[in-house]
Amino acid sequence: MTASSQDGAAAPSAASGAAAGPPAVSGRYALYAVILLTVINIVASIDQRVINVLAETIRNELHLRDWQIGMMSGLAFAMFYAALGFPIARLADRGNRPAVIVSSLVVWSAFTALSSRALNFTQLFLCRVGVGVGEAGCNPPSQSLIADYAPQPRRASSLAIWSSGVPLGALLGFALGGLVADRFGWRTAFLVAGTPGLVLALIAALTLKETRSRLRADVAAAKANQPSLPELARVLRTKRTYWMLLLNTAVKMINTYGLQAFVVSFFMRAHTASIHHLAASVGLKSTGFLGVTVGLISGICGAASIYLGGFIADRAAKKDIRNTMLAPAYGGLLAMPLTFVALYAHDVGLALSLLSVAYLLNGFGYGPVNSVMQGIVPSNMRAMSTSLALFLEILIGQAAGPVLVGLLSDFLASHFGSAGGLRLSLMCSSALAVPCAYLYLAARKTMREDLVS
Repeated sequence: MTASSQDGAAAPSAASGAAAGPPAVSGRYALYAVILLTVINIVASIDQRVINVLAETIRNELHLRDWQIGMMSGLAFAMFYAALGFPIARLADRGNRPAVIVSSLVVWSAFTALSSRALNFTQLFLCRVGVGVGEAGCNPPSQSLIADYAPQPRRASSLAIWSSGVPLGALLGFALGGLVADRFGWRTAFLVAGTPGLVLALIAALTLKETRSRLRADVAAAKANQPSLPELARVLRTKRTYWMLLLNTAVKMINTYGLQAFVVSFFMRAHTASIHHLAASVGLKSTGFLGVTVGLISGICGAASIYLGGFIADRAAKKDIRNTMLAPAYGGLLAMPLTFVALYAHDVGLALSLLSVAYLLNGFGYGPVNSVMQGIVPSNMRAMSTSLALFLEILIGQAAGPVLVGLLSDFLASHFGSAGGLRLSLMCSSALAVPCAYLYLAARKTMREDLVS
């Protein structure tokens, strides 16, 4: 099916399309909305990732194993996040997207703060489930709104700016979480992480605009034009690019979330004396020092990588839209050996430096992949197709990644020790860069014919 025929099938009549189409917004407001949504994404990332810097302290206090840390870091958050993605995305496609975002923000912020009251693994696990329930309503409507605000020539870079909220939130989650935990304990760190989202929810409720017409007749027309799941499946079934990128991201997330969940624990175990000495030299404890250090690495290098990837994608697309996949493929391949050397380096400074370069190379795909995902389907299917992508990515990557790394670490620890087992487990997850590169290049072959916008 050609791009034009797909658009024609999905669109309402010319008259109704004119009535129900999104009204024009000023460039200044569009920029404000992208920034606001990015800040919300930062808060989501803080609340999702603060547990990673606290993991080793929580593990010691509650007497947990690595697989339980993996469960709290991945599965607890991801299982309901993935399960609720479909109904929330359908609500976003049919209703008021800012209202969905604001409601979700309140829920996940409250459960993050409530994590400070957990007394055992089960309670903390259930609080992390609540965070996942809330954050399920953030990504699909946010990406859908940005795709409406930004014209196609700036869509990849706009979505890259929004995606940069993930590493920036990781920076703040690691740094603030570690510093607060050092001084006041891990429970206070959860409370501090959850509070800003409640204030931000009020700002978003007052200022974030829905671009769709809210007239009763136009809402009814939009609902009538809402595709069913079978219709979405028929469109996506022919989109080989979509499935290649979807599988790629799911596999990549195993490595991303596995490393993220255990990187602080690894340095605490493998470089105990060095980290303690470095922390003491700047007046910090190990958790605070690693929180700031790893936060700066993942935040600054990650955000720079995501924005650079979006910039490269927009430039490369001017010559050939398919070239947007080259930098993500080769960047991941280059990051893999750097990660290996960082994990085996005896000098902690060298290890952290190499890890910084690996982070810089590893995030080139966020902007390009999101842009292509949004351009593959008609506008009235964007949130639902994004939700499907998130469902499978989270189910395979975020839910399974930390758990698999933790299980493998526990298994290998009996032969190589706690630090050695975790090192080998993280190396195995880093090697997934090879199949990811293959999938990027496979998606490149079919991009041109699959895009509809």
